Amino acid sequence: MADARDAGMKASTDASEKADVDRLHELGYAQELKRGMSGFSNFAVSFTIISILSGCLTLFGYGMTQGGPAASAYGWLVVGFFVTIVGLAMAEVCSSYPTAGGLYYWSAKLAKQNGPAWAWFTGWFNLLGQVAITAGIDFGLTAFICAFLNIGFDVVITKTIVIVTYTLLLAVHGLLNTFGVRLVALFNDVSVWWHVAGVLVIFVLCAVVPDSHVPFSTIFNFSQTQGTGTVTGFMNGTGFTTSPIPILGLTAFVFLVGLLLAQYTLTGYDASAHMTEETHKADVSGPNGIWKSIVISVVFGYILLLGVWYAMNPDTGYANALGYNYAVTATLAAPAEIFLQSFGKGLALFAMIIVMGAQFFCGMASVTTNSRMIYAFSRDGAVPGSKWWHAINRRTRTPTNAIWLAAALAWLLLVPAYAKGSIVAYYAVTAIGVIGLYIAYVIPVYLRVRAKNAFKPGPWTLGKWGKPIGWVAVMWVIFISIVLMLPQFNWGNTDGDPATPPIKFIDVFNFTPVIVGGLFIVVGLWFLLSARKWFTGPKVMGTPDELAAIERELESV
Repeated sequence: MADARDAGMKASTDASEKADVDRLHELGYAQELKRGMSGFSNFAVSFTIISILSGCLTLFGYGMTQGGPAASAYGWLVVGFFVTIVGLAMAEVCSSYPTAGGLYYWSAKLAKQNGPAWAWFTGWFNLLGQVAITAGIDFGLTAFICAFLNIGFDVVITKTIVIVTYTLLLAVHGLLNTFGVRLVALFNDVSVWWHVAGVLVIFVLCAVVPDSHVPFSTIFNFSQTQGTGTVTGFMNGTGFTTSPIPILGLTAFVFLVGLLLAQYTLTGYDASAHMTEETHKADVSGPNGIWKSIVISVVFGYILLLGVWYAMNPDTGYANALGYNYAVTATLAAPAEIFLQSFGKGLALFAMIIVMGAQFFCGMASVTTNSRMIYAFSRDGAVPGSKWWHAINRRTRTPTNAIWLAAALAWLLLVPAYAKGSIVAYYAVTAIGVIGLYIAYVIPVYLRVRAKNAFKPGPWTLGKWGKPIGWVAVMWVIFISIVLMLPQFNWGNTDGDPATPPIKFIDVFNFTPVIVGGLFIVVGLWFLLSARKWFTGPKVMGTPDELAAIERELESV
C-alpha cells in the first residue's frame, strides 16, 4: 500500500516538474538552472530579503530623526498597505510569466509596441535597484558587526575596519551562493523561522527587561514635539524649521521623508519571480511567495518597530542612541545602543546576534536574486559581456560569474561614497534601491492594466480586481518615487550658534535624483544610439528539441 502511495506521489511530482519545464520551454528557455526549490523556499527567499530585522533596525536611527515614533507607527501601516497592493499586482503577472527574467521579461511580453524598449528600461532599473539593495543590506550588517565588536570587546572602530568588514561580507555571500541553490534554499528556510522567532524574542525583551518605557500614548501621539533629549511622539531631527516644499507643512514633510524606513524594508520580494526557474509549481509558488512575504513582513515588522520604541528610555533614550560614534556613521547601529541602555551588555549582545544573523541571511538572499536577474538579462544580451555573465557552473547549475558581479557592483556603489564619510550617502543608496526596484516593479503592472483583456492570466489571478489594484500600484510608485528624492537634512548652521561649524551642503545632499536621473539618461541614450539596433528583448534559445539537448548536456555532468 505504501509502495503504491509513494509511486503515486512520485508520478505526481514528475508530472509537476514536467509541467514547469514545458511552461519554461513555451517562454523560450531551457531548464539550465537546477529546479530544486519548494514553494516554501520560494517564499522564504523574498521574506529573507525583505528582512524586517535588517531593514527596520538599520534605518531605525533614520526614523528617529525623520518623524520619530509616531511617524514610524503610522507610516509603516500606510506603506505596508500600498506595498501589498503593488505585490498583488506583480503576483498576477508573475503567474503568467514564471521566468528568472521576471520584470523585464514581463514588460517585453505585455507591451503592445516597442517591447524591447520597455524591457530595456525595466531591466536596467531592476539591476540598479538590486545592486543598491544588496549594498544597503550588507553595509547595515557591517554597522551592527562594528557596534558588536565595540560594545562586546572594546574594539576601536576605524574606517578601514568598516570597509574591510563590508568587503569580507560580500565575499562570503558570493561564496555561499556559488555552492548551489540547495544550500541557498536551506539557509532561506532557516531564515524564516530565525526572523519570526527573533522578532518575538526581541519584542519580549523590549517589553519585560527595561526599567522605563516610552508609553504607547506617546508613540501614537503626533501632537507632541521633541524636547531636550527626550522621546516624544513627533520628532524632527532634519534641521529644517520650515518645510522646504511650499505646499507642505513641516510635519507633513518630515513624515513623508521618514517613509523611507518602511519603504526600504518592504522591498526585494521580486526575488520570488527571479527564482521561479528554480521553483516547483512556479506559476503558483512564485505569486504566493510575493504576496505572502509582504503581508507577514508587515505584521511582524510592526511588532518589532513598536517594541523597540517602547523599550527606549523616555528621558534620555533619544539623545543617547544618537550620541555615540562607532566610525560606522551616526545612526546605522542606533538600535545597538538602545539595546545596551535598555537590556544591559549581556542581553544587548544576545539581541544583536539575532539581528546580525537575520542581516546575514538577508544579504545572502539578496546576492542570490541579484545574480539571477543579471544572469537572465545577460541571457538576452543586454549586459556588456553577456556571454560571460550568462555562463552556468555545470557542476552546481548556478550562474557563478553573475554572482560575483552582483557582489562587486554592490561594493563599488557604496564604498567610494562611504570613504568620503557621508552618512547621507548610505540613505541615498537605500532610496536609490527603492526607486530603482519600484520603477521596475510598476512598469509591467502599468503595461498589464493597459493591455486590458489582451492579458492572459496564469492560474493565480486577481480576476476583476486586477485592473483597479494595478492602477493604485502605479499611482503609489509615482508618489513614493517623488517623495524619496526630497532633501532629507538641512544644511548650513541649523542651531543658531555662531560657534558651531556649518553643515556642508555636499554632506547632506540627497543624490538620489542624480543617480536615478543619470541612469535614465545613460540607458536611454545607449538604447537610442546603439541597443535598439541589436537588443530585441527576451530571446528564444531554440526549438523544443534544441532546448532539450541543452538540458541533456547539463544533466550529463
